[in-house]
Amino acid sequence: MKSKSLLQKILPEPSSFPQWSYDTRSFFRFELIHKSSKSMARVGRLHTPHGVIDTPSYVPVATNAALKGVDFRLLDAGGGSQLVFSNTYHLLLHPGREIIRDAGGIHKFTNRDSPFITDSGGFQVFSLAYGSVQSERNQDLSELKRGKTLNKPFWNNDSKNPVQITEDGVNFTSYRDNSQMLLTPESTVDAQKDFGADIIIPLDELPPHHISSQALEASVQRSHRWEARSLKRHLEDVRKQAMYAVIHGGLDIKMRTQSVEYLTSLPFDGYAIGGSLG
Repeated sequence: MKSKSLLQKILPEPSSFPQWSYDTRSFFRFELIHKSSKSMARVGRLHTPHGVIDTPSYVPVATNAALKGVDFRLLDAGGGSQLVFSNTYHLLLHPGREIIRDAGGIHKFTNRDSPFITDSGGFQVFSLAYGSVQSERNQDLSELKRGKTLNKPFWNNDSKNPVQITEDGVNFTSYRDNSQMLLTPESTVDAQKDFGADIIIPLDELPPHHISSQALEASVQRSHRWEARSLKRHLEDVRKQAMYAVIHGGLDIKMRTQSVEYLTSLPFDGYAIGGSLG
């Protein structure tokens, strides 16, 4: 029996999603080739509308739908990668979702007819407010100072913070023109629909590494609510795209387990490891 906590009590029930959304997707599937009896490691293939992805796989990041130092023709001709990752946050700011949409989506925009994955933009937005997990873990904090940091809320929506979190979404300032932008669970899905990537990601919250259990639990709850909202928006118009959920819970095994249990009960197509372990 699955464990129960506040994480599940305030979230959309699996039954609130349409029954057809739990059916197998004809356009997207995972084929298991081999599974190790010792490590449980798997070799497989992801079948997408734009081709097969052998797993495990090296996935280069084309931040603005472009790679530095090599173009997609050389990448694909050399068999270097089957899947390319692009960032919704950067694509929203430049060149903008309308330009990519009017070009016919990211595949035509880049003249690349192979699989793409786009993220929600949340990671880059939250990075505006604090550094990476690696830099945080390498901080020279005394035990006393670290204890005080843990007991404080990790987020402060004051006027000096470049990122403002509400239940609706995240307000942030564009680094290009200082304009104010709002990223919501729905708007990131709408943008990724315009981009047309094969795999898309729901909006989630990325908390820093050094926070209290109470603050972490509140963050996981919000991520679950946001991811469920993103999924509902996605299911309004699937467009042969797969959506991967993002598992959260920091380094807390119990919260990680609860996150797995809740998100796997919803009709996502796959699951990514997020937060401090992502």
